[in-house]
Amino acid sequence: MKIKKGDKVIVISGADKGTVGEVTKVLPDKDQVVVEGVNVRKKALKPTQANPDGGIVEQEMPIHVSNVMAYDAKAKKASKIGYKDVKGKKTRVYKKTGTVIK
Repeated sequence: MKIKKGDKVIVISGADKGTVGEVTKVLPDKDQVVVEGVNVRKKALKPTQANPDGGIVEQEMPIHVSNVMAYDAKAKKASKIGYKDVKGKKTRVYKKTGTVIK
């Protein structure tokens, strides 16, 4: 998987299509990522000693990595990720603009 935690991505299909967010968690064994503000579901929590009221909370659920693409903020476009040798180090770059991903 070329998408890493902390990358800015844009959702390219599904109900949240066009949403830009940051990857908060990567699940490589399932090929899924959790993106900030995307695929939000409501979940009921039972009352516990730590949370005596319980209640309903909103939780971000994972989506498949094929439904997101890396987002180049400078070009304001989605781009594929490639690898380039810079000063003897393998670095990730946006294929459309060639800029290095931080």
